[in-house]
Amino acid sequence: MYLTKTPSFVQSLFPNYIWKIDTLEKKIFLTFDDGPIPEVTPLVLDILEEANAKATFFCVGDNVKKYPDIFDRIKAEGHSIGSHTFNHLNGWNTDNIAYFHNVREAASLTKSELFRPPYGRLKPKQSQFLLRHYKIIMWDVLSADFDQNISPESCLNNVLNNAAEGSIVVFHDSLKAKENMLYALPRTLEYFSNQGFVFSELTNHDIVPELSSPIPVLV
Repeated sequence: MYLTKTPSFVQSLFPNYIWKIDTLEKKIFLTFDDGPIPEVTPLVLDILEEANAKATFFCVGDNVKKYPDIFDRIKAEGHSIGSHTFNHLNGWNTDNIAYFHNVREAASLTKSELFRPPYGRLKPKQSQFLLRHYKIIMWDVLSADFDQNISPESCLNNVLNNAAEGSIVVFHDSLKAKENMLYALPRTLEYFSNQGFVFSELTNHDIVPELSSPIPVLV
């Protein structure tokens, strides 16, 4: 069960999370979860480069370790980076201390204070601790590209029918999402570009202010 558009009442329940960017500018913030992997991430980067679009990649630490060249390419091409735990852990199913260590390991590799919890799932105490050290980035539009029971056209429509100024949109650079994502991404870029939108990364200090606390060292 998932929602392709995060309702405003859900966003209001967790006001310290970033769900969308408050802007009147015609900007959309594309994000990609779960990479980098050689079978998909370079294809995403090629599509973004052709469209002159920027995005934010929430990387799994283990994949960063396995594929440093692809990770370096993401940075070199001007995209921003966030972490997505080291092992794609579900916070609801993970002991708090183990989860914090896993998050920190990924954050140390990515050198980013942007964090997106896999599945969007955090326990209250996990959230309280992590918000002291990271910006937790959620989303207001979910492409559902990971759902192999929907068509690529449905995946595209999930984005076209819901994205607007300041939307944070989730795609995945993963094998499971590959078919739907590679269909929907270029068409999303074309559709919104024709309406005068630009695609930006989450790095501007006006969008994500610097944190006062450094990335934590857990012992």
